[in-house]
Amino acid sequence: MPGILTLGALGASLSVDAFAAALGKGAQQPKARWGDALRIGLVFGFFEAVTPALGWLLGYLVNDWIADWDHWASFVLLLGIGGHMIVQALKGDGTPPAASTAALEQPSYLKLSLTAIATSIDAAAVGVTLALMDVNIWIACLIIGGTTSFVATGGVMLGKRVGAYLGNYAAIAGGVVLVVVGSTILYQHLSA
Repeated sequence: MPGILTLGALGASLSVDAFAAALGKGAQQPKARWGDALRIGLVFGFFEAVTPALGWLLGYLVNDWIADWDHWASFVLLLGIGGHMIVQALKGDGTPPAASTAALEQPSYLKLSLTAIATSIDAAAVGVTLALMDVNIWIACLIIGGTTSFVATGGVMLGKRVGAYLGNYAAIAGGVVLVVVGSTILYQHLSA
């Protein structure tokens, strides 16, 4: 059975794309406080914790389907969300995000949830792998979700600071990172 450190490292590796997305969210929310960042981090952590459990539960029944389609679903969702971020930033009037009214709004939890789902689909495949090992799935999900929540919360606060200096370029960079993450997931699966 993998130890706490192994599961922590797994959680850290699964949270990289959530961190990139949270960085972009932080750039779009320059007035975000720690409570806002924590809410965003918890949304990412929740989905990152739930998807391995779903993968674990459905592992043997849908193993072939998950392995065949998870990379495509991640790619399409991340491409769409990243592309939308880029288009919205390019449509901007050149006003830094701190001065725009859209930046002062609360984040859309539908968009946030879709982003979190897109960045956590690969964790379902990890859940399938965990089903084949002697792992307490509840502890694994808590560690993976907790790590992702922590990393994504930090990403929002870092994005908030970076976004103030880079304006719409930070949102464009966040969108590009999501597209690159999605493309990397697709490339890794197709080249394996």
